[in-house]
Amino acid sequence: MTDQTDHFDCLIVGAGHAGAETAISLRQSGYDASVGLVGAEPVPPYERPAMSKEYLAGKNDFDQLLLRPADYWATHHIALRLGRRVTTVDADAHLVTCDDGSVISYHTLVWAAGGVPRALDCPGHDLVGVRSIRTKADCDQLIAVLPRTERVVVIGGGYVGLEAAAVLRELGKQVDVVEALDRVLARVTGEPVSRFYETEHRSQGVRLHLGMGVAEILGRDGAVIGVRLTDGTVIDAEQVIVGIGVEPAIQPLLDAGAESTSNRSGVLVDDVCRTTIPDIYCVGDCSILRNGPGIRIESRQNAYEQAHAAAKAISGRPEPLRLVPWFWSNQYDVRLQTVGLSAGHDQVVLRGHPGSRSFSLVYLKNGVVIALDCINAARDYIQGRKLVEAGTRVPPDLLADERQPLKALAISA
Repeated sequence: MTDQTDHFDCLIVGAGHAGAETAISLRQSGYDASVGLVGAEPVPPYERPAMSKEYLAGKNDFDQLLLRPADYWATHHIALRLGRRVTTVDADAHLVTCDDGSVISYHTLVWAAGGVPRALDCPGHDLVGVRSIRTKADCDQLIAVLPRTERVVVIGGGYVGLEAAAVLRELGKQVDVVEALDRVLARVTGEPVSRFYETEHRSQGVRLHLGMGVAEILGRDGAVIGVRLTDGTVIDAEQVIVGIGVEPAIQPLLDAGAESTSNRSGVLVDDVCRTTIPDIYCVGDCSILRNGPGIRIESRQNAYEQAHAAAKAISGRPEPLRLVPWFWSNQYDVRLQTVGLSAGHDQVVLRGHPGSRSFSLVYLKNGVVIALDCINAARDYIQGRKLVEAGTRVPPDLLADERQPLKALAISA
């Protein structure tokens, strides 16, 4: 325990992409007052999306994944307060308290605490070998046991689960993926993309269990030995990876009076990421734009752009966000690139043929292009982004014609 009290003109809570980029952008914007960055992990900010891909696969050392060289923060007078978590916010007194007992005062607070992985609640959820892979420590623990692991069950058929499954197959492990819905990636993409990825994973030897829940994690002597599904099927396993989404880490802000959605799924912010509490901003995975799509956008790009919007506002040069989200996922030799949000679409156009392993899905709402999913189709992604940004109305038959470059449709619309 410590009774140390710090003060920062701008205190940033969370040392992930959003928090780190806020600090970086403040300095780039000419902000010369004191900046502090509080992080729950004991290491400097790093590329978290790489944890389930390059880092787990052993393709990148940790130092290669640092967002900035280790000496950057001191050189730019950004004070790191690592290995501690903020537990309470006193908005009236402009104070936060950390789990180590330290108290930090601030003039402006930026909340960028991200989220924590959702846990299973079935019997056996707390056995040794049941883990998430969101942080460096998570991955280090898994990497340490992989040499004596043959069988892994992945719970969740979203991006993280499928990326981990791909890496584990490449490492020679037997992998089963369990997904409660009837197709993988069902929450984020259209059925042709889901079925394509199911085919890819099966061709690599992954066993998929779709439309299936987990009834129990089986154990012996406190460690995992298998998973029982809701239909009674038992899958042997030494490790279970849980990838069923994250819960936003927002309780201290809610307790301080920040306005949230009715289901408390994120903190509501305006177009420069201000919360309803004076002098407090919220960026990244735990924020929801009041005039946006009404959901949290969990992507590095969203973290980056919101961080820059908040930093510019704090520096006295506000520029309202105009966010067009994009995402990517690498699995085996397949690259998925997404631009826009497909939620609310009323029409889907298939451009190309999944059998060729290069195609795109174009999502429309009231005839307007709102999103694309591009599989090994970088040209469609680059050119289609302009259609989404401009809110272009294009006839579906033209979108479906691969002979028509999307950039030509942008010009002719």
